[in-house]
Amino acid sequence: MSTTDEDVNPYDLLGISIEATEQEIKTAYRQRSLKVHPDRNRGNPDAARKFHELHQAQELLLDPLRRMALDAKLRIKEARKARYASYDAKRKTMVEDLEERERTLKKARVEKEAEKKARWHENERIMEEGRRLREERERELQRKEREREELSKKAQQATSTGMEPPALGLLDTTVRVKFSLSAHPTVTDASSLSTLLAPFGPLDDASIVLSLKPAPPKKPKRVTALVPFKQIGGAFAAVCASGRPESGLGDIEVDWAEGKEPELIGWLKKMGQLGGDGAATKNANLPKQNPNSLRTPATVDSRSATDTTTAPPPTQETSFSSFPSTFPDLSAVPPQPSAPTEVPGLDYESLTLMRMRQAERARLEREIREREAQEE
Repeated sequence: MSTTDEDVNPYDLLGISIEATEQEIKTAYRQRSLKVHPDRNRGNPDAARKFHELHQAQELLLDPLRRMALDAKLRIKEARKARYASYDAKRKTMVEDLEERERTLKKARVEKEAEKKARWHENERIMEEGRRLREERERELQRKEREREELSKKAQQATSTGMEPPALGLLDTTVRVKFSLSAHPTVTDASSLSTLLAPFGPLDDASIVLSLKPAPPKKPKRVTALVPFKQIGGAFAAVCASGRPESGLGDIEVDWAEGKEPELIGWLKKMGQLGGDGAATKNANLPKQNPNSLRTPATVDSRSATDTTTAPPPTQETSFSSFPSTFPDLSAVPPQPSAPTEVPGLDYESLTLMRMRQAERARLEREIREREAQEE
């Protein structure tokens, strides 16, 4: 309490001597407290403080142990004053210097403690600021991660709804070729097979795999090969020309290596880039036709893009006879791809050729169905 300090003497506050009795302490407190009671001194701002000091002084002096400690301290102080009074001028100066140094050391110690405490608070503030910045960075990273996940999810949804073209698979440009060796005795190795399929597009000759299967009893020897094209357009053209003599693939079965149409071809059909949704794989039930009954374009000039022309039957000099006899109306087609999304592995020319081959196949199937209907 403040009354225990050396600068505040409880006896002086109550106006009594150090030998005062308990009754004298109570009487002195009652008399002095009435003078500074806050209710009687509403205009005095120090009245409450003085009243509190008097109350603390009374409590201290009425406690025997605390009063005993206070009396001992006061006696030591009085003895020090008495000794100081008996000193000569030189010794008084030495005592004053000593006390001054003690006060200076005490002040320095207090300032050091205050500085240490301020430094601790500053470290705490810096650590708190670091935690706050770290949490903000983590929240920012989490926000960016959520945005990336949302973009990825939207991209997947766009792909699943067909707006984006599917990626080109590893075997999407590879076809499986099957034929009887008796029908094509000269096609016995990868080089001859590459020459046979070269008109449909560039091939990866080094990756062609050809297998000669042993012939069962009374059956001709069969040849199976996997032929990778460099572009899916070439593979599509070969599959469309499967089994067609006018394309040089009579008695040769050409199908997709995976046994099903690539997703990219299905996507092109769905987006209207290859005409209707007709099958792009070989139709084994199609009857063989006389090559003279199939028409191929002899010339294509700028005078009429939609006129149909009749060409002589294909000969050995014909490099590629799988073009349609009736060209689609290219005058309405812009010079750039109409699809808003770039199709991987296809340029505009390849896409146009695939459209023409699909149109030709649809035309041939239609003519065959009409001819069968007339025969019936």
